[in-house]
Amino acid sequence: MSRREDTRCWALEDHNQSLILAAHGDDLAEIIYWGPRLPEGSDLKMIAAASRMDVTGGMLDAVPPLSICPEARRTFPGQPGLSLADATGKALLPLFTFDRVEESDQAISLHYRDAEHGLRYQAKFELTRKTGMIRAQASLISERPISVNWLSAPVFPAPQNGQDMIDFHGRWIGEFQTSRTPWSAGARLRDNPTGRTGHEYFPGLILPCTGATNTQGSAYAFHYGWSGGHKMLAEELPDGRRQIQWGHATGSRRNPGTRFETAPLYAVFSDQGINGCAVTFQRHLRDEILRPPAPARPRPVHYNCWEAVYFDHDHATLCDIASQAAALGAERFVLDDGWFGKRDDDTSSLGDWAIDARKYPDGLMPLIEHVHAAGMTFGIWFEPEMINPDSDLFRAHPDWVLGDRDQVLGRQQMVLNIALPEVQAYLYDHIAAVLSDHPIDYVKWDHNRVLPEPDSAQAEAVYALFDRLRADFPQVEFESCSSGGGRIDFGILSRTHRVWLSDSNDPIERLRIQHEAALFLPMVVTGSHVGPRTCHTSGRVTDIRLRAWVAAQRHMGFEMDPRELTEEEADILRQVTRWWKDNRHWTERADILRLDSDDPAVIAELQRAEDGSRFVAFSGLREPSAQILPRPLRLAGLEPDAHYEIRLLNREDAPGLSRGSPLLKTGTATLSGQYLMHQGITLPWTFPQSIWVIEGTRL
Repeated sequence: MSRREDTRCWALEDHNQSLILAAHGDDLAEIIYWGPRLPEGSDLKMIAAASRMDVTGGMLDAVPPLSICPEARRTFPGQPGLSLADATGKALLPLFTFDRVEESDQAISLHYRDAEHGLRYQAKFELTRKTGMIRAQASLISERPISVNWLSAPVFPAPQNGQDMIDFHGRWIGEFQTSRTPWSAGARLRDNPTGRTGHEYFPGLILPCTGATNTQGSAYAFHYGWSGGHKMLAEELPDGRRQIQWGHATGSRRNPGTRFETAPLYAVFSDQGINGCAVTFQRHLRDEILRPPAPARPRPVHYNCWEAVYFDHDHATLCDIASQAAALGAERFVLDDGWFGKRDDDTSSLGDWAIDARKYPDGLMPLIEHVHAAGMTFGIWFEPEMINPDSDLFRAHPDWVLGDRDQVLGRQQMVLNIALPEVQAYLYDHIAAVLSDHPIDYVKWDHNRVLPEPDSAQAEAVYALFDRLRADFPQVEFESCSSGGGRIDFGILSRTHRVWLSDSNDPIERLRIQHEAALFLPMVVTGSHVGPRTCHTSGRVTDIRLRAWVAAQRHMGFEMDPRELTEEEADILRQVTRWWKDNRHWTERADILRLDSDDPAVIAELQRAEDGSRFVAFSGLREPSAQILPRPLRLAGLEPDAHYEIRLLNREDAPGLSRGSPLLKTGTATLSGQYLMHQGITLPWTFPQSIWVIEGTRL
């Protein structure tokens, strides 16, 4: 009983979950419970006592705590939460004791001290009841300058009733690929030295409990909201416990200091399958993190000129393309790379942010005026963090480059050291001059090269630059592009408003990339464009119907030369664009639910309106099925006892080899949510590389 009396306990709870922390005496707290909401009046000290583990032969006489910052001095048998050194390089091994706590209904801030080393540690946990998101962050203050090789965000235990973990890897034009790794003794480590979020290292982790699928079971998920390199550790200790650590990439804090902080770690529990985690991430990003310049304005249909003209900018050609894009339904025209310096290819002029008088002898205003006359707003491309050796800026300031002079180039470019105040000032002045002198409402901000060395100061500096530009140009919307999906995370999205998910406009690739990215990203931030008939990154030729509907799954746009379209293709694209515009008032706030397809060849999702009154489902057939006929498509997220009127929106796309008469091919169906989720809907046969679009309305 004395141990219960000597235990400190804290709780954060909403209608769905409870997070319980406990500490023995003045020790660091541990997360002793995280899962479904506990009954009102639960005895937290009893829960803490019940969570204590036994001791057996070959062990210490007490189990070292798996605390929110595991301490090496407590003989912790895994990765400690801190790795520090003093000014002489000597390792510091802190031992923290309780100082104080600050509590509210939605937040707990725990403060600890290590008097021996002059250190103060803080861990803060916040629960957003509206979305169910837990936001955890750690900070460290030292009386004397120290070096921090590793500082973990508050450490979470991983469930022991799960067999696998799901994390993410990828490449250019192949982002958001998943890795499913079995738990075993030892660590799953991802340490990203590239200085950006990375195609290769998206900072996300999903921990499904045994039996969990997209639509059922329990799952936990994490996202580290940081745009520099990060480290993830998922470790099973020798005694069987499991811990999850997240933080900045090892060694990326290159300078000694006295104040250090992790990025926010976003943590989610779901008892409604992996989709429950996805919906929490989607809603929290959309409603709590994004700060759009005009929240009430519908998302405009984009036109981006990159895959139409590349660097070959000609005023008359661009005006013709803009007029045709507007006729197809575009509402924003984005002028991509090639408008500045002497930029005729990717070998020169990055850093020289002055309008190219050869291509634009009268400046940009004649093109902007034509775009406005066509009923569109105007956006422009920058890549501010980069420099070409063949540029006036490099010739004037070779000392502004990050890293060695003889480093290997990437896309013919180097990285500017934007942590230098003079570089910050230069970039702000030149970007601000373009934005001040022209009616621009959108900036596509690219980042096409990894850093030559890990450096967290680079990400902090770009945050500061974004913050200043957004304060001075609040009407401008910013897109985060990094060779496509190389910098997508909640840190950059707290300062931008859209991401370019991938440089691949191949709809077959996009089906998968969008499907996996929906675990974290809502429709409103996810740019998706209708590309050329022949994809420039894969060489694949695809039908306009597939290209258009895949783009219509997210924030829709076009990125091709509209002059290549046949009359039929243009008509189909106008129809799909019109549908997207007619429905964006509810799809912008829809939950994206990934469907558990019983056919591996099918990638399917359902977008459910915020009030549950309607939905649209997309079922894409990437490749030939193993069986002759389509398997029923089971839906998700519906009310079992409600009835829905279902119709196949694009039934006219059924090919001639679809010779039967399934109901949706000729009419509508009225079916219960229970039937639709358990049995599923029967779709017509179709060719591979096709998509069905199903609309449903609750009666």
